[in-house]
Amino acid sequence: MKLRPLADRVVVKLTEVEETTSSGIILAASAQEKPQIAEVLAVGPGGMVDGKEVEMFVNVGDKVITSKYSGTEVKLDNEEYIIVRQNDILAVVE
Repeated sequence: MKLRPLADRVVVKLTEVEETTSSGIILAASAQEKPQIAEVLAVGPGGMVDGKEVEMFVNVGDKVITSKYSGTEVKLDNEEYIIVRQNDILAVVE
């Protein structure tokens, strides 16, 4: 199955969290921070959203930083994805 976002939505998948610190200490799952860097998997077409023209600035394959608790979590084919609005993307990592 494939996700095709609508309007100004973007489908992202969070990157894996570091399980050890730089000094080699293994972190428990509860001590790990929620990752904010994600890979863009699909981008909506943009267009008219809430009466305003929206142009999409991210592309499939971009690494982006999202707002910490933004979006809707979706589980599809045993994979977890997040669908966010483009304005919840704070930056593109280059």
